[in-house]
Amino acid sequence: MSSHNAAMASSERSQSNEFYSRQKEEEDLKNSEDVLVRQILRLVFLDEKIAKLLPFLLLKYQKKEPITKAEMLHIVGEDYHVYFPLIFSLMCECMCLSFGIDMREVDPPGHTYVLIPLLGLTYNGLLVNDQIIPKINLLIVILTTIFMKDNRASEEDIKKVLRMREKLPQSKYIVIREPWKFITQDLVREQYLEYRKVPHSDPARYEFLWGPRAHAETSKMKVLEHLAKVNRRDPRSYTRLYENAVRGDLQHAMLD
Repeated sequence: MSSHNAAMASSERSQSNEFYSRQKEEEDLKNSEDVLVRQILRLVFLDEKIAKLLPFLLLKYQKKEPITKAEMLHIVGEDYHVYFPLIFSLMCECMCLSFGIDMREVDPPGHTYVLIPLLGLTYNGLLVNDQIIPKINLLIVILTTIFMKDNRASEEDIKKVLRMREKLPQSKYIVIREPWKFITQDLVREQYLEYRKVPHSDPARYEFLWGPRAHAETSKMKVLEHLAKVNRRDPRSYTRLYENAVRGDLQHAMLD
């Protein structure tokens, strides 16, 4: 084989490997997105006591107030005190994976805990009225979806997320009333999202980007690390997303 033909063959193999590598990563991302949408159900509704504790903990998180074991036991009820270590363990996992919040003990003798933002999101303005849990989870899923879609998601991308949630067995627990209004108005008003017309699109198409508050409170790397934790993977295994996160966070830091 001539050197020219050998070079062409090598180039074709390289392109083929790159194609299949890209294809596999796209498949991995789709699976990761599916897991992310389902994650809240696996934990939040695993036990009704966890479901009762979460709104209380999320409000404590917003107020930046510590939590005591006694307060949590009061909500769980006396009949379940013996099961509290298991409930507490599952609740910590739920807070971490579903909401990006870590629960740390700061006073062992007094069994006092504080809530640490792993993702950095404050959720201020969202922890009011009802449907706190599905609203926060949907925000995390949407921010992650935008990041996974090269920093901009189409309306169809977001509607697909909503359809996935509606098909879940326990969808009645996480379906938000007027979800499109929550996404296009409430999250935009809170500056977590930017909702804009795609430039030069005719007929007009619209897309979602991270809003200024999302950029201020979290980072692409934190979102990637959260996605990887949910899927029990190393963030670096998402090659394209990892490069995107490093590049994006560097650009954002240079603008600050």
